[in-house]
Amino acid sequence: MAKKSSKIYIIGAGISGLVAAKTLEENGYTATLLEATGEPGGRVKTATIDGVPFDHGFQVLLTDYPQAKKHLSYDALNLHYFKPGALIFKDGKTERIGDPLRDRSAFWPTLSASIGSLGDKFRIYQLTRKLKAKSIAQIFATEEQSTSDYLKAYGFSEAIIHNFFKPFFTGIFLEEELNTSSRLFEFVFKMFGEGYAALPAKGIGAMAGQLVGNLTQSDFQYETEVSKVSAKEVHLKNGKKLRADIVISTLPLDTNGQITTQKVAWKSCDNLYFTVEKPTFETGTIGLVANTNCLTNNLYYLFEQQQNGDAVLSVTVVKKHQKNEAELVEAVVQELKKECGIQVKTFIKNYHIQQALPDIKNLSMEPSSSSIKHPLGIYMAGDHNLSGSLNAAMASGEAAANAVISDLKA
Repeated sequence: MAKKSSKIYIIGAGISGLVAAKTLEENGYTATLLEATGEPGGRVKTATIDGVPFDHGFQVLLTDYPQAKKHLSYDALNLHYFKPGALIFKDGKTERIGDPLRDRSAFWPTLSASIGSLGDKFRIYQLTRKLKAKSIAQIFATEEQSTSDYLKAYGFSEAIIHNFFKPFFTGIFLEEELNTSSRLFEFVFKMFGEGYAALPAKGIGAMAGQLVGNLTQSDFQYETEVSKVSAKEVHLKNGKKLRADIVISTLPLDTNGQITTQKVAWKSCDNLYFTVEKPTFETGTIGLVANTNCLTNNLYYLFEQQQNGDAVLSVTVVKKHQKNEAELVEAVVQELKKECGIQVKTFIKNYHIQQALPDIKNLSMEPSSSSIKHPLGIYMAGDHNLSGSLNAAMASGEAAANAVISDLKA
């Protein structure tokens, strides 16, 4: 018999925790979310300053994510869409590569771009077709190799890998060598080929806001840091203990149920914002710097946003460095001028994101029963259990909640 009055705690109000709460509510259960910070969203966060949304890190919603289509209302998010492809800055030249099948204006620029051979461009088309025909389940059942090895084995030249794939997927995977699993590469490439990269008008954090707004029964306790959990008890860092019937943790745990940061390796990045007198390329275009000696990896102008009448530019740095903020800002400003022809007006802010993406191997599409249930009887969620993406965060939250529901009904 279902115990719909059971006391359910969810540790963490990030995307996986919010989707877990949503799934529970949809099945008649309620939960209390314990969040260490003062707001929901976890790593999906936006700060609004003078009406301008500043995302913490360059994050996009890939509109064909199966989980996002299930759990989010795109119309309510008022999405702005990026053009398929990218603008590539290399050796003082600017070249565009895009998807002529969805954007006719990209045909001749893509065909004439010197970033790779005609064979490379045809292979991109072939790969797009191949992955459209390949199911997500098939992708995650394929033997893993590094993305770099995958691209070489597919026949792509060093030129197209260096000029396009490396800067583009470095910005997504947050690592320069493309050591990330080919499973995630195929999945992301398929998502780009079938949908669009987009941002909510109010920033990426609007997704978390929408999920919270749709929760009518769940309770939130912010500024509530958890130190340890068991199947029937939650230990808060302030010494208080909470009795529980069910615990879902979106944070990694050790074998004793202690919250730990050491179980997961993390990738980091810097996200800098500047003002520019006016955009130097079209809004909705992602710019890539193909010079591997540069700190700057990717950049874009914020959609329909200005600060004091000036355009706002977002720049992502993935490369590891030892510079302080002032040194980093100065280096990026000089690179933007030399590599992209962009004259920065003012520096606004830098977000150094130490835990931007989990660095994991043996990626999965859905969590296994063993990964959902901790040996102590705690239900586990979080993208660190799957593949380090928004889709994985949602899938893990939904799977953990469904496991709870199944056990309560047993």
